[in-house]
Amino acid sequence: MPDPQLVLAARVQDALSAAFGPSYADADPVIRPSQFADLQANVALPLAKKLGRKPREVADEIVGHLDVGDVVADVQVSGPGFINLTLSDTWIAGEAQRALRDARLGVPATDAPQKVVVEYSSPNVAKEMHVGHLRTTIVGDAIARILDFLGHDVVRDNHVGDWGTPFGMLIEHLLDLGEDAAARDDSSVSDLTAFYQAARAKFDGDEGFADRSRRRVVALQAGDPETLRLWNVLVDVSKRYFNSVYGMLGVTLTDDDIKGESFYNDLLAPTVQELEDKDIAVISDGALCAFPPGFTGREGEPLPVIIRKSDGGYNYSTTDLATIRYRVDTEHVDRMVYVVGAPQSLHFQMVFAVARMAGWLNDDVAAEHAQIGNVLGTDGKILRTRAGGTVKLSELLEEAVERAGTVFDEIQHDEPFDDATRAAIVRDVGIGAVKYADLSVARDSEYVFDFDRMISFNGKTGPYLQYAAARIRSIFRRGGLAPDEAAGPIAVADPAERALALRLLGFGAAVEQAGATAEPHKLAGYIYSVADAYTTFYENCPVLKAPDEATKASRLALCAATLRTLTTGLHLLGVPTPERM
Repeated sequence: MPDPQLVLAARVQDALSAAFGPSYADADPVIRPSQFADLQANVALPLAKKLGRKPREVADEIVGHLDVGDVVADVQVSGPGFINLTLSDTWIAGEAQRALRDARLGVPATDAPQKVVVEYSSPNVAKEMHVGHLRTTIVGDAIARILDFLGHDVVRDNHVGDWGTPFGMLIEHLLDLGEDAAARDDSSVSDLTAFYQAARAKFDGDEGFADRSRRRVVALQAGDPETLRLWNVLVDVSKRYFNSVYGMLGVTLTDDDIKGESFYNDLLAPTVQELEDKDIAVISDGALCAFPPGFTGREGEPLPVIIRKSDGGYNYSTTDLATIRYRVDTEHVDRMVYVVGAPQSLHFQMVFAVARMAGWLNDDVAAEHAQIGNVLGTDGKILRTRAGGTVKLSELLEEAVERAGTVFDEIQHDEPFDDATRAAIVRDVGIGAVKYADLSVARDSEYVFDFDRMISFNGKTGPYLQYAAARIRSIFRRGGLAPDEAAGPIAVADPAERALALRLLGFGAAVEQAGATAEPHKLAGYIYSVADAYTTFYENCPVLKAPDEATKASRLALCAATLRTLTTGLHLLGVPTPERM
């Protein structure tokens, strides 16, 4: 599906080359939307300065060499040199028709596929997932889906926190409760928040328990088989819990995607040794540190990345460097996308800088921190329970489904639903509302978690988009044919038909931009614009009661193209689309 903006950009560049020589073939044509036409080329203004000529004269010369007869119906030069371009209705209809016939809606798979690791979710073993994991899970999964669709080899990586000193106390607490409690999913273990808090309280208040816990950490790090077996019991309990949340959210993570901190444990020492051998890591105040250039403290002193602590222990930076080294040397990845909270920005900047010093990151291997902003309550503060505690993600999702049921029952339905069908729809609506609300906001921005706003069937919400898709399906059911039977041909006589068809042509560009920048909100915003254009079309252009069969066939084809664009786009965002609502 050719993006009109890119099509015209290429044509204007050809005109620049023809008018002013090949050296201008790569000049930015500055194509922008316009209130006076579909698009506007503003290149004449900056180019006039270089040529020493008037912008209007430059614009006229560009138009004189512009070959767009098959795409554009009208070209006008206005003002000081703006080139206004009105697309041909025939071209718009033809491209929409081609997209309808194509299994990928005209979006080609990339001709330069990369192996991309998307690291996301990353909860901690033996701890509840909380609202802070909501965005990293939802956004990360959307990025992975989008890159998959574009033809990249995507490695989903759940870098769970499953190693370190807390496991000494957790294992000892498990033994105190009885290992069989984990096997039967007793609440004393399966309620991970209560389990962790009880272990911490005993560690802080019982010196004997604390001593046992410290000895257990030593045994764990030494690879004691029995300790490792007990550690795996805790990991398995946590996996069952993680998977229940992932199942509710409908994300694509599985147990096979888990590469926790423990996975890299044996790689820490070799990684540190390589940094020492390359004279990147040096002793400073008893600790082994790297000092990447450009990072300084308040007094101008160099900031360190601690590679090995003064007591000989390793930390998060060590694990992250070992992870990068493994991904480059063993997995041979081209790109790494870390979907992690914005507060970790400096940490990743410095770790990436050290990795570049070591040669693990270069022009052929990229690492990027896809920063995630905080989730706020309606009071504008970090979302908390009324008691000030951390909000459990599972409870938040259950409440979303419950509230969606209340709102769903208040709207008018074309047909009745049995209890099972209603429950399935309500679940999709509640989860879809949460996911779209998250994805519709730039990932590095904070957003307010407001049930009333996100579960509304009006406005820029998941339910609004789901309802738009369901409404199109309803048209086909009433018309007695399947969406894939609508063949057109598409024509765009009414302004609402034209606006909808033109909007559909932007799907490929929206997906590609979202994948290139790891910013799903760009696709989320586009999908809303399609639904909005369809609402205008629906209100102004009767489909089943069209004035003649040709118009009816065209509008049914437009409906089919819209439905596929909505459902494909929402699928890439991980938002379900119920058949009926």
